[in-house]
Amino acid sequence: MTDDVRSVAVPGGDTGAALRPVSGTMPEVGSADDGQAPANGGGKRTAGAEITPQRRHRGPLYAALDLGTNNCRLLIARPHDNGFRVIDGFTRIVRLGEGVSTSGRLGEAAMDRTLEALRHCRNKLREHEPARMRLIATEACRAAENGAEFIARVQAELGLLLEIVDRRTEAELAVTGCADLIEKEAMGALMFDIGGGSSELAWLDFRGGRPKSQGSMPASIRSWQSLPVGVVSIAEKFGGIDVTPESFEAMVQFVAGHLRQFRGREKLRQMIGQQPVHLIGTSGTVTTLAGLHLGLERYERQKVDGLWLTTAEVDATMRALLNMPYERRVAHSCIGRDRADLVLPGCAIFEAIRREWPAKRVRVADRGLREGMLISMMDADRTLGRGRVPYRSRHG
Repeated sequence: MTDDVRSVAVPGGDTGAALRPVSGTMPEVGSADDGQAPANGGGKRTAGAEITPQRRHRGPLYAALDLGTNNCRLLIARPHDNGFRVIDGFTRIVRLGEGVSTSGRLGEAAMDRTLEALRHCRNKLREHEPARMRLIATEACRAAENGAEFIARVQAELGLLLEIVDRRTEAELAVTGCADLIEKEAMGALMFDIGGGSSELAWLDFRGGRPKSQGSMPASIRSWQSLPVGVVSIAEKFGGIDVTPESFEAMVQFVAGHLRQFRGREKLRQMIGQQPVHLIGTSGTVTTLAGLHLGLERYERQKVDGLWLTTAEVDATMRALLNMPYERRVAHSCIGRDRADLVLPGCAIFEAIRREWPAKRVRVADRGLREGMLISMMDADRTLGRGRVPYRSRHG
């Protein structure tokens, strides 16, 4: 499914110049190793790709691709007055990490699905010829013993050089992408990104002042953690189709065990009790809950991105979802077959976070790593305007 901006014809065939990898085209973001899991390639090398533009544009085009455990996502954008405007995009659920939590390897069928999605992305990149791009892979390729081999295969077959980023880099990019949704009066926020194979949390502390730009927002991260659990891995461990209150609680307790390792856990809880602090969630889980809460007949990003949910509203929506049979989840327009077995595992991760740090409100963000990459590149080039990012798209 493409993002709802405009339709761009995809050129046929695999002809055309390969995308040429260039070193030094992207400033390092979060190069420190998280120390919790091996990072194949990590964030210690800069990588990207550059195409020499053949056409005159009103401004430079930037592209960001995020290959995760569950989704393959691309955004192509141009700097605009107060942010950026999306020109084109692509989103497809590929389940690249299917089975990795048990086998330790990427499966052939999953790799084939992902290569087909990446071929569509490659064709869009050729069509638009962005001046700068960043293409990243996250947990599935980090965790799989054949992750680096798959990245090499992508480069050989499609000419795309993907960078396997470490977990800290992933957390920092998510913070950058969601920064402008943090309430101005807030003294802090806990941002969480529930992924397919891992989930990132970052505690932002503004008591010493706020950064002057979105691109420098990671400087406010006081503590962060990458949980080695996501919607796919939880579903594979506990099941996601027939979820009972008992199995849901088992999921929550499993995630809670990982949260106890969060550095500054008690201090963050104290701050939430004493200062204006809120949660900000970016993931298909949180946006799905928002769509259900609003009673949307079809998902509408403009109604979801930036929405505030109270504790009572999240409680009520989670109860309704837990009582919804699998068949109804499949049929629901805000969930669908691709998410029906993953949404409750995602809710379990969200619930564990809420219990650990009971903030009164959560803000929903339909944005994340791709936006963080775009903002970082534009900020480095000094082409990013100030203010809220004005674009229309839906995360997959």
